[in-house]
Parts: sequence; C-alpha cells; structure tokens
Amino acid sequence: MIKRGTELKSEVFSKRFGGQGDIKIMKLLDDAQLQGKGRLFARNTLPPGASLGLHEHKGDIEAYYILSGEGMVDDNGTKVLVTAGDVMYTGNGESHSIENIGTVDLEFIALILYV
Repeated sequence: MIKRGTELKSEVFSKRFGGQGDIKIMKLLDDAQLQGKGRLFARNTLPPGASLGLHEHKGDIEAYYILSGEGMVDDNGTKVLVTAGDVMYTGNGESHSIENIGTVDLEFIALILYV
C-alpha cells in the first residue's frame, strides 16, 4: 500500500494539552493500519512560539523524531534543546512537552505505541 502525500489530511488543534497556539497534525497511518498496537503515527508542525503542553503518558509510550526547526522539550522536568535529527522518547508514566523556540516551523514525526 502506498499513501500519496497529496492524499493525507491534516487537522489543526489549538492549545493542545494546555500549550500555546496551534499544532497541525497529519496522520500518516490511521487507527486500522496501526492494528491496535498504537494511537498515533503522524507528522506534526508547530509554528514559531507554539507548543504542546506538558502531559503524562499512561499505558503508552511516545517518540518524536525532529525533522526541522528548533524546540525546547520538557523531559520529565528537565529542559532540553532539540534540533533536526534528534529523537525524544517518553516512557509509560513519564511526562513531556515541546515548544517551538525558533523562527521557522518545528516539524517532527510522533509515534505513540501501547505498552
């Protein structure tokens, strides 16, 4: 199966998890394709100044792969700068947030899997 980029749909969410501004989420696989193993496989875009608020993962894990831009991550209370090529992992029971601190869009792949 091939899903063409022109066929993928995006949704925009405001103040996600209490964050600032909007995030655009383009699901790369839908629920049926994840086959009950995960909740999300998506390309996310945060414009400058936008953020996803701090939230905890319960019953799942999440990984971010940073494609472009510059962000500040809160990794269980520790602030860490992330840039293109970095991977962030949040385990079951852990918390994280991410904010675009740069001047261009922060783009990253997000994968959430059930544990």
